[in-house]
Amino acid sequence: MGGPGLLSLAAWSFYVLVLAVQPHQAHSSIRGSFGLNKGAVASPENGLCASSVTVHGYKCEEHEVTTKDGYILSVQRIPEGRVGGTAGTKKQPVLIQHGLIADGMSWFLNSPEQNLPLILADKGFDVWISNNRGTRLSQRHVSLDPSQPAYWNWSWDELVSFELPALFDYVYGQTGQKIDYVGHSLGTLTALASFSEGKLVNQLKSAALLSPIAYLSYMKTALGVVAAKSFVGEIGTLFGLAEFNPKGKAGGDFIKFLCDNPGVDCSDLVTAITGKNCCLNSSTVDLLLTNVTQPTSTMTMVHLSQTVRDGVVAKFNYGRLDYNLKHYGQAIPPIYNLSNIPHDLPLFLSYGGQDALSDVLDVKHLLDDLKSHDVDKLSVQFIKDYAHVDFIMGVNAKDVVYNQVVKFFRGQH
Repeated sequence: MGGPGLLSLAAWSFYVLVLAVQPHQAHSSIRGSFGLNKGAVASPENGLCASSVTVHGYKCEEHEVTTKDGYILSVQRIPEGRVGGTAGTKKQPVLIQHGLIADGMSWFLNSPEQNLPLILADKGFDVWISNNRGTRLSQRHVSLDPSQPAYWNWSWDELVSFELPALFDYVYGQTGQKIDYVGHSLGTLTALASFSEGKLVNQLKSAALLSPIAYLSYMKTALGVVAAKSFVGEIGTLFGLAEFNPKGKAGGDFIKFLCDNPGVDCSDLVTAITGKNCCLNSSTVDLLLTNVTQPTSTMTMVHLSQTVRDGVVAKFNYGRLDYNLKHYGQAIPPIYNLSNIPHDLPLFLSYGGQDALSDVLDVKHLLDDLKSHDVDKLSVQFIKDYAHVDFIMGVNAKDVVYNQVVKFFRGQH
């Protein structure tokens, strides 16, 4: 693939590497001013509830969900708003799913009045926050350890096949109600793929997809060309087929190599990678860079690169005929046919005109797949000035996006 395809493959690869760079260390006073408890960062010993929720006066519960392939996921529940609610009233459950190389903390970097989970709790929702396998709070398994390569033997296919179904089963089992869903970035791709296969839809009430990712053919970043020449096809050689940790030494060395190239400007990495975000607080960007970046699997990175290269949304390509035949019974991995998403499934898509990762042309390709969707079941919001990170950290996201999400959810019967 030439032109935008080559550039976009580099863009995605480079995005996950450089978002972890820490050019500024956030001071504890800054943490205290925003969503994080002063001096506290979510960890297995100091959970997300303690670091980011209860400190603001909200109830919060720590839960565990075990997937059928053995991964033990950390899930947080905020059952009510700060002022509580009517005793005995059943609240509408909503599951919130983060994006790539992030975890549930990414939703809590702004003040309580500005972050989505606490806004939804205050609006009367029963809020559930997921943390993907491999992230700091979800590194347990029934038999494997993250130090073992076998622990990292998964791509985003497994998030579709095992992780989202386990989360939906658990929340549905706990609440007895169909679930509203919010996904950002990779959390939209896995949801769309699941819906296309008929998964989750019987337990789903509606879905809000922020900065939706499906096709990746037109991603663009200023650093794409250098990353393409340096990185395409070499991720397995550089990192091995195991953990992909953007904060690791190999990742750091590779970033330095890219930034040392003539003409490459790494002074504002978030803008260079995600697009010109209109509405971020600089202190919150520091928190993003220092506290949120999380490991994923190398296979997930390769899988996303395949999505760019091949121009289709398909299952992981093992690169060998015998491996593909073993896993799929066919030489070429099956595609996720997004036009198979049930036409009466209520969907809300919100995308930005400045987003370098969820490019406008790629979103239009996705919308073309949804052209047969029931007109009254598909809501689309285009925000001209928004880029990728504005959707989770924009200081005006409550007014611009989140209030629309709430209105959409409440409009489904």
